[in-house]
Amino acid sequence: MITEQSIIDFITPFDYDIRESHNGRWIDQKCTPDVLSFIADCIYYYASENPEKEFCTQDIWFSEYAVQNTESVFKKPSPKQNAAKNEYDKFFQQPMKLLANAQILIERKDGLKNIYKVNNLEILEYIALSERNALKFLYRYIEKVLRDSELFYDFETFFQNQKNIEDNKDKMQLAYTQLKQKFYDFTHSYTFIKKDLECGRIFTKVINPLAYFYNAYGTQGGHISSDRITYDVLMYNRNNFRDIYANKPKGVTRKVYASEHPIEINEKYYDYQSSKAKRFLRIFNDQYRNGVTEHLEKAHLKDKAIHIHHIFPKALYPEICAYLENLIALTPTQHFNYAHPNGRTQEINVEYQKLLLLSKADRIKENIEESYSEKVERIYEFPKFLHVLSVGFDNDEVESIGNMDFVAVMNAINVHYANVV
Repeated sequence: MITEQSIIDFITPFDYDIRESHNGRWIDQKCTPDVLSFIADCIYYYASENPEKEFCTQDIWFSEYAVQNTESVFKKPSPKQNAAKNEYDKFFQQPMKLLANAQILIERKDGLKNIYKVNNLEILEYIALSERNALKFLYRYIEKVLRDSELFYDFETFFQNQKNIEDNKDKMQLAYTQLKQKFYDFTHSYTFIKKDLECGRIFTKVINPLAYFYNAYGTQGGHISSDRITYDVLMYNRNNFRDIYANKPKGVTRKVYASEHPIEINEKYYDYQSSKAKRFLRIFNDQYRNGVTEHLEKAHLKDKAIHIHHIFPKALYPEICAYLENLIALTPTQHFNYAHPNGRTQEINVEYQKLLLLSKADRIKENIEESYSEKVERIYEFPKFLHVLSVGFDNDEVESIGNMDFVAVMNAINVHYANVV
């Protein structure tokens, strides 16, 4: 499986210096992690069926896979509608231009039309598998472009100096304004983009992914952001359950709050994200764990874990359905005979659910510890596991457990099921 280090190794030999390429579209307004991952996914499906075939933007957006998922996932009109042409030109083309500049796609001109071919299918798949992967790629790619263009020092200095002036909003805004102006001047000088409005849209897509990884302030509404940049701010689809529950009073359960404050959920979006997360975990488990079940039962250690199971069911907990921390690789017998009693997928064996959570905690701990030695890609985050437990148990207190305190996690699981089973 491709890792983040593989991304670094891939982009390192390329020279992305904007002063030489004059490419102002090396990143653009629609190049958010979720859109980039989605477009990469559409291209991957197309290229998997036509590995040597060249394609243009329209070939991808009119493909059956893209049409089906664009409507359901992003709530857009059908790509086949003429009225949607201008929107889809940007939605598909901007990420494809980014992928071409990064050399993941090869681009050539045929008259006025851009023609593409996949240059590295494995890197494309890595980006397609998850929004997190797409964000990791964007971070590495943006940094490389800025370094090659001798702009990175200004961004790095901006983020590092925030620690010293964070309490002085005027100084923060001044530093932000100076950085933004330098980026605008650079873009005007070396690319064909001359309008500040266009520069501003691009600047947002450059600074905010970097700010997220620096745990720093970025841009919001043309000014320095009021808070540090968070994951959801980077996304095109921003239906964030944490925002939805932000005003929930302590002591009120999610179920009660949801019944009193009905939430409109784009089920197709969560179905799509859940499907990709399952695919990702299956590939990871096959390649790094030899396809062994994540719930280690002696009778099933020789059986392949070809099923990916939601520990907390997707139908009841859509907000965590795409969290890898809520998915577990099981054998068919474990899945249909134990997790779902007698194969009834609408039912959950609560006692087995507890065992699966304890095993998942072990797998998460293993992955995080192994990632420190760079033996394996880190795919889990401890706070996200706490969030999964918090949602599944409908207990906000779980998220107050200290970082990497797996003993407390095990105890919280045991205490919860002592009151349930």
